[in-house]
Parts: sequence; structure tokens; C-alpha cells
Amino acid sequence: RFVSDFELPGMLYGAVLRPPVVGGTLSAVDIGEANTLSGVKLIREGAFIGAVAENLITARRALASIHATWKDPTPVPDNIIAHLRAHPKSGQGWENALDKGVGDVGQAFSSAPIMVEASYTTAFIAHVPLETRSAVAKWENERVTIWVGTQVPFGVRRQTAMKLGIDEANVRVIVPPTGGGFGGKHTGEAAIEAALLARIANRPVKVHWSREEEFRWGYLRPMAIIDIRASLDSSGSLSGWDFVNINSGTAGIDVPYSIPNVRLRFQPAASPVPQGSYRALAATANTFARECHIDELAEQAGVDPVDFRLANIDDKRLSSVIRAAAERFGWNEELSGSGRVFGFAAGLEKGGRVATAAEVTVGGNSKVTIRRIVTSYECGAVVNRDTVMNQIEGGTIMALGGALFEEVALDHGHIASPTLSHYRVPRFSDIPDIDIVLLDRPDIPFAGAGETPLITVAPAIANAIHSASGVRLRSLPLIPNGRLP
Repeated sequence: RFVSDFELPGMLYGAVLRPPVVGGTLSAVDIGEANTLSGVKLIREGAFIGAVAENLITARRALASIHATWKDPTPVPDNIIAHLRAHPKSGQGWENALDKGVGDVGQAFSSAPIMVEASYTTAFIAHVPLETRSAVAKWENERVTIWVGTQVPFGVRRQTAMKLGIDEANVRVIVPPTGGGFGGKHTGEAAIEAALLARIANRPVKVHWSREEEFRWGYLRPMAIIDIRASLDSSGSLSGWDFVNINSGTAGIDVPYSIPNVRLRFQPAASPVPQGSYRALAATANTFARECHIDELAEQAGVDPVDFRLANIDDKRLSSVIRAAAERFGWNEELSGSGRVFGFAAGLEKGGRVATAAEVTVGGNSKVTIRRIVTSYECGAVVNRDTVMNQIEGGTIMALGGALFEEVALDHGHIASPTLSHYRVPRFSDIPDIDIVLLDRPDIPFAGAGETPLITVAPAIANAIHSASGVRLRSLPLIPNGRLP
């Protein structure tokens, strides 16, 4: 049973009072009306206010009757790009700043006959798990057992112990089947809330976030701002590469092409909303920017984009994946002179190599339709073919959302689209023909397949849209309204 289905004898349902915007602080509160409701126990510990009842509806109704006054944090300007550029910060772990390179980029640029410069952005997007955050907590003496859907049980254990002021040895975390996480269930908010409510109520308590709470209080995939300058030498080969990522991270930032002069930088920024891990991390943003830029360079060089990539890659595994995708797609055969429109992208991350070819049409009213996607993938030895194929197909469908239309809209720091009626995820009607070419390399240790296949979907589609329309789209989502801007 999933945690959202899980029940214990004598269990109560809990709900937590939250400010209207992240960072808001409680100025005043009147709980008089809520105290009159039958079957409700109000719980307060400092700024934490919650309610428990025999059912969730009653607990939420109690919270709705509380009159609270909140002090909002400093308003965030609508121009989030300018805000992130202007607010760098130091970071740790995956957020740690990066500045590395080889050769002399400045010298390469000064002597280059062809230079291409561009900026790319990707939006904040939500994980949208089918099962929202859920936890059940039960105390026995001074020890608490928590059943919670999480990807990091030891992290939740540590966070809960710190928040409750108890030893980690007194916190037990059990992880039943979990309804999707995609990197979004790395923190322990629901577990902590359930434990706090259960300790004071002296009964087992379940906390199950609403969809709106999941949107407003679950962290998001970081927005990315990426600036690229790149050059070609007189022979048409890549000669210089300067790549700067602001805010989203370093995953996938290394360039897989043979370039003698490279500088790679990552600058963490002060995000106006909570952000964290998301399937494939920053590799999606970094690959999107890089592979769109590579296409622009191929166009400037007057070379087919697949041939251009192969001519500038030394990684034989990646070259094999590129050739496999192009061959299955019929890149140089059936498509030549057919009038059909297609795009290509390639990349590597977490030990896997991936290449994607996409076919699109741009019809009346500039409506864009994705017709076909071919992805080739190589992750070393294939242990279970069906599992790997399922991961690639599922990842491709999920990546379509971020590529085409998924975006968390912000209004002065407030999340403006906290429901699924306003936030679109891929539907059956959005899914094109998906063809997978799986390369088995039993001579190479296996790597995962859950993340890397996502990273080439967006750039392949963006490059195809450019081929179809001449419009170069440099921001994700590419077509939030289904049409060219």
C-alpha cells in the first residue's frame, strides 16, 4: 500500500496552516472560531499551527476558519531572469560554483572567422507526482516511526530529528511503495509535520498534501539562464567554447565535442522560490543550450548537423549512438528532399550516451505538431531490456512536457498556477511515435537509464522547429500555447 492509502488504528488526519507565499511570517492569528468546531484539536508550537481531526475535510475546514495575518517577504520582480543574474550566491554540493577550462578561449575568439553568441533559458517546472507528499507518524514513548513516500529516507530521518530536537536513533523511517518522485521527494516536510502533530495529539497522524500544497510548497526544477559564445576556425572546426550557466547546476555541463579552447562556468543564484533536484538535474538545460548552439554552428559552417557532430567528436561510444539514431531515423536516405522537417541532438550524462532525432510539422496558425521521435541509447551492459526500454519511453514522454509547455508561472514570487487545471502535463494526444534503439555493450559496466534519455528531447525538437520555420527558439518551454510565438 502507498502511504496515501495507509492507515493505523486510532489515526487522525492532520493539516497545517501555511502563509500565502513562501517566506511569509505570521504576524497575528485568531483561532477562536476554529476552537468551536467539534472533533477538531488545534495544535500550536511556535509559528507552527495545525489541526487534527477524524477526517481530512474537517481538519482542513478548521484551518480555513483561522484568521491569520501574514507579513510577506520582500517582493520579487516579475523579471526573474534579471533577478537571478543580479543575485549570485555561494553554494554547496550540486549548487557549488564552477569555473574550469583548457586552452585560451579569448585567443580562439580573436582569431575566429565565425562566432556565434546566444542566451538560453529554461523555466521553473514542477515534478507533479501522481501521489502528492504523504506521511503517517506514530509515537511510542520517546520514539517516532514515520511511514513516508521519500527518495532519501536517511535524509528525512536526519531532518526530522533536528526539527524535533531528538536523537536520530529515536526516529525510524519506513518507505512503502511511493507514487513517483522524479527528484521531488528529497525533503521531509510532510514527515516532520506528521511527527509534530502526532507528538502533541498523542495519536498516530497522517498528513497528505493537497495538489495545491504540492505546487506551492514542493520545490521546483531550477530555472536556468545560459550564455554561450563559440567559434569555428578557418577549416570549419570548433575552436572556442565559453559556457556560463546561472542557477540550474553543473550536471551535463561538460562539452562532449573536441574543442581545444574551453571555459565552463556555473554561478548559483538566489532563487525566489524553493528549488531542488529534478529528473536529470541541470543536464536537460545544459544539453538544450549546447545542442541548439551546435546546430547554429553547423548552419554557419554549411554542414549537415549530424555530420558536423560526428566530425567534432572523439568519443566513439557517442559517435555510435549518433549513427544509430540517424540510421533508424533515415536521416540521409528517406528524408533527403522529402520536404519533411527534422532536428537532431546528442549528449552524455551519468555514464550513458544518447541521441535523439525528431520530426515536426508547422501547420496553419503556426501550430506545431511532434510527429516522430527516434532515440538511441547506450548505457553499457543491458541487464533487463524491458526495464531499460520503459525508462527511456517514460523519460521521453516526461521530457516532452518541459520541452513544449510545462512552466510554473510566478507573480511577484507567488506561484500563479497551483492546480492541474492550469498546469499542463503531457497527454495521450501529445505523444508522437516513439522509436527506441537500444545499444547493448556487455563489455562495459552498466549505467542507469532513468535520467539521461530526457536530455536530448527538447533540443532535437527545437532544432526541428528551426528547420521548419526558420525561427530559433531559445527558451523552454518552446511552445506553451502549442504555436510558434
